[in-house]
Amino acid sequence: MKTYIFKVVIEEDPKDDRMAYHAYCPALKGCHTWGYTYEEALKSIREAVELYIEDLRESGESIPEKSAIEVIPEPAISIVA
Repeated sequence: MKTYIFKVVIEEDPKDDRMAYHAYCPALKGCHTWGYTYEEALKSIREAVELYIEDLRESGESIPEKSAIEVIPEPAISIVA
């Protein structure tokens, strides 16, 4: 089992005349989302990455191991604090 740690980017991006945040994962092409708060955007991008990886596995594709991803050979827990 491997643990993959994906770098994500969250940027301010006003939407509908309100402050909002755009979030994306550079290592996973097309994996992006948004939220009205930073926390909402972070939660949404975590879910988007999980779904993206699930889709890769279901279709038999390998998980990319690019420089933007840290791969740990043993199980681990990643926490954002």
